[in-house]
Amino acid sequence: MMFKEFNLENLENSKSLLEEKINQSKDKVEELLKIEEKSYENFVMPYQEVGENLSDFITPIFHIDSVKNSNITQKVLEECIPLISIYETEMSQNDNIYRSLKDIQDKDYISLSSIQKKVLENEIKDFELSGCHLDEEKKNRLKQLNLKLSELSQKFSQNLLNATNSFEMICENFEDVKELPKSDLELAKFTDENDNKTKYKFTLQMPSYLAYITYGTNREKREEIYKAYCTRAPENEEVINEILKLKDEKVKLLGFENYSQYSLSRKMANSEEEVVSFLKELAIKGKQSAKEELEEIKTYASEDNIEDIKSFDMAYYSEKVKKAKYDLDQEYYRPYFEQKSVLNGFFSFLNDIFEIKFEEVQTKTWDDKVKVFNIFENNKTIARIYLDLEAREDKRGGAWMNNWHTHYVDSNKKEHLPTAYVVCNFPQSKDNTPSLLRHDDVVTLFHEMGHALHHLLSKVNEPYVSGISGVAWDTVEFPSQFLEYFAYAKDVLKIFAKHYETKKVLDDEAIQRLIDARNFQSSLSMLRQVEFALFDFNLHQKLYNNAEEIQALLDSIRAEYSPLIPPSYNKFQHGFGHIFGGGYAAGYYSYKWAEVLSADAFYMFIDSGNLFNKELAMKYKEHILQKGGSENMDKLFYKFAQREPSVDSLLKIDGIIS
Repeated sequence: MMFKEFNLENLENSKSLLEEKINQSKDKVEELLKIEEKSYENFVMPYQEVGENLSDFITPIFHIDSVKNSNITQKVLEECIPLISIYETEMSQNDNIYRSLKDIQDKDYISLSSIQKKVLENEIKDFELSGCHLDEEKKNRLKQLNLKLSELSQKFSQNLLNATNSFEMICENFEDVKELPKSDLELAKFTDENDNKTKYKFTLQMPSYLAYITYGTNREKREEIYKAYCTRAPENEEVINEILKLKDEKVKLLGFENYSQYSLSRKMANSEEEVVSFLKELAIKGKQSAKEELEEIKTYASEDNIEDIKSFDMAYYSEKVKKAKYDLDQEYYRPYFEQKSVLNGFFSFLNDIFEIKFEEVQTKTWDDKVKVFNIFENNKTIARIYLDLEAREDKRGGAWMNNWHTHYVDSNKKEHLPTAYVVCNFPQSKDNTPSLLRHDDVVTLFHEMGHALHHLLSKVNEPYVSGISGVAWDTVEFPSQFLEYFAYAKDVLKIFAKHYETKKVLDDEAIQRLIDARNFQSSLSMLRQVEFALFDFNLHQKLYNNAEEIQALLDSIRAEYSPLIPPSYNKFQHGFGHIFGGGYAAGYYSYKWAEVLSADAFYMFIDSGNLFNKELAMKYKEHILQKGGSENMDKLFYKFAQREPSVDSLLKIDGIIS
């Protein structure tokens, strides 16, 4: 069988199955450690396979909790997290494995390939970052810290999901919803059984929240939903304090001054100063135009006699400015971006530039809306992808790519094919209405598929540096952001932007408006990203002991860089899942860091005069997508572009400099 089926029928028993898997893994490692003459082939390769086999089992358990969240998935995850955390900590502190890897590195260095050297270099560094060199007492403390941190991270996300699901805002008056697009209105509409009246319900799930904050006519209602959104999960205040304290203790045990320093030890950026000055340079270059963009919004708000514009007015009046400037009515576009049509066209574009084909297959999934495709290259199956694109109540908000299997060739010379899941929260399709996307959704799809292709097109045979494994965190967004730019290209949009009823292709003028509007408020948006990134990075440069200190840090960054200060009740940090519930702590700057690479790579296509430049695309596929983490991204980028990346391409694409 080429691919493992997705099957969680036995989910409730995951804990005992995992215990069994962990014991098998430990036995296998013990067996490997007994080998007298260890070599790369007889030790390192089988050692990587142990890791792959475990990850193959555990990934669906984490995945199902975020796409089909229930009491059962939460319970199973709570049972499994301690097991996996303790196992990983024990493994990563196993001095015998560490010494064996170092011996092989010293002894066989000359005969190893560059990819094998990279695997060893990464693994040895990871062992050192896991405290392998520490004494027993410190190792045990580290084990406790890692376990507690993984539990807290899960708790943070669960609090956020619960808070998101527990709020609803009912609008009884049509006046309050009269500007909403038809499709959003349909989703919000319900008949109240008590008085048989038509009413409109809004929640904090992204599609619903965005609909009201962008088009809701009633300012008080806008503030109500905004306030609910940015004061979600107040209990996360305690979770954050605890996370920061434990992270600080952890990295000091490992010999680092602070968490940011620890975080950079496995990234492309070289120093704390380099990251901070990079972010400040962007802020300085964008500050003036951000002020001008804000003035434009204020002018529109003043027509409604609003002289003190607030954060909850921004999306509403931005939309009005956008419409006036570009006549860009998102609702006008949605019939042209019917989900199936977008997918088919997108696949045909990917086939054009990267010579890969997608074929739908019928196989087991976690929801009947999930679509599964096998990917072919030169008529040969090379990968499988699961697409779960529509919003559901039991699904975490946002969009992400999750890698399940990795491409590699095992010790028995058998090739293993990669698989991945792409998850989004697009408008739901119903029996009588297809899922009609906003252009922003199309951009999200391109973005997540960029991650997926980086993982699925790998030609690397060592699992630990294949696909997105081993890729430095601050460059992992490069392929996703690169592909995103094509979602604004006229010739690409023409492939799939067809009205789902009339089949008419979106006209040039309408497409041009989307392209022009891409840079709408790009400076405001860049400064917002810089604010998040600086807050995250500074927060991890020393220990902030309590909520007041954390708030003061955020306030000081806003005072310096934010053109509009949010209301004092805004507790953005309680919902900052990227850094407290995900892996972006002291790494949120990566989005901008990687964007420099992606903008520069895309600029090469623009400069070549042909966005379908096959030769350039295949070069990108060869040097970036197929190489995974087998070499550092700065080297791979140099091979692709034949030069160093430049910040100016990003500022040009964003229209911040000309």
